[in-house]
Amino acid sequence: MSGISTLSRALGEGIERALIPAWAMATIVLALGGSLLRPEIADRHSWLEELVGIVRDRVAADDRIGIVVGGGAPAREGIELARPIVDSEARLDRIGIAATRLNATIVREALADAGVMVSGTIPHTVNEAAMLFDERPVVVMGGTTPGHTTDAVAIRLAIASGAERCIIGTNVDRVYDTDPRDNPDARSYSELTHAELQDIVGPAEHRSAGISSVVDPMGVADAREANLKLNILDGRDTSLIRAGLMGKEFEGTTVESEEE
Repeated sequence: MSGISTLSRALGEGIERALIPAWAMATIVLALGGSLLRPEIADRHSWLEELVGIVRDRVAADDRIGIVVGGGAPAREGIELARPIVDSEARLDRIGIAATRLNATIVREALADAGVMVSGTIPHTVNEAAMLFDERPVVVMGGTTPGHTTDAVAIRLAIASGAERCIIGTNVDRVYDTDPRDNPDARSYSELTHAELQDIVGPAEHRSAGISSVVDPMGVADAREANLKLNILDGRDTSLIRAGLMGKEFEGTTVESEEE
C-alpha cells in the first residue's frame, strides 16, 4: 500500500471525477484562508461585499465556482483551548473543521442574500460538493474529515469537478521559500512547478491540527498527480481574486508541471 499515491487513496475513498458537459463554461475552485474573515481586519465587511460581487459577475458569465473556506482564528483558538485535555489529533481536527463550516456558512449566506444561486447546504464531502454543481453554479463548503486541510479539500474538489484551476487565496502575496513575516530576505516566486512547490512546503503528510503553510503539502501532491494548475495569491486583495477567476494575469504565484 505504501506505493499508492495520496490522490489515488482519495479517489479510492470515493472522490470521483465529474463528467463535465461540453456546453459548460469554466469551473474554478477558490480556497479562501480563514484569516481573511478575521474580526480584527477593519475592512472585512467591504471585502466580503466585494467577494460577493465578483462571484455574482462570474455566475452571470456562466462560470461555476466552488469556494472552500478555512477556519482561521476560530479554528486555532478552539484547538488551543482543547489541546491540553484532548490527546487525539483527529478530535482536534474536528474542532477546526467545525470552524471552517461556520466561516463557509457566513460566505454562503452572504451570497444567497445577494441573490446568487448558491448551494442550499454546506456539503461535508468532496463528492457531495461536486454533485451539488448539478443544482447550483456556486458551491460553498469548509473542511471534510480529520487529516484534510481546506487547501487539500479545495484541490480535491477542483479535481473531482473537472475545474480548470484552483485558486489559493491566502494572507501572503505569493509563495516564498521561507515565511516572509519571519525572514525579510525570503525569496519569492512568480512561477513554480508542482515539484518545486512540494520541496518548499515539505512532504505530503498530515501535520498537527491547526498548523498551516502557504499550501497544504498533501494538496500539492494531489495537484501534481492530477496536473492541476494552482494560482496562489493574496486573498485580501479582491482585485486579484477577480483576475484569478477570470483567467487574467495577476500578482502571485502560478504553479504548473513542466511539459514533457
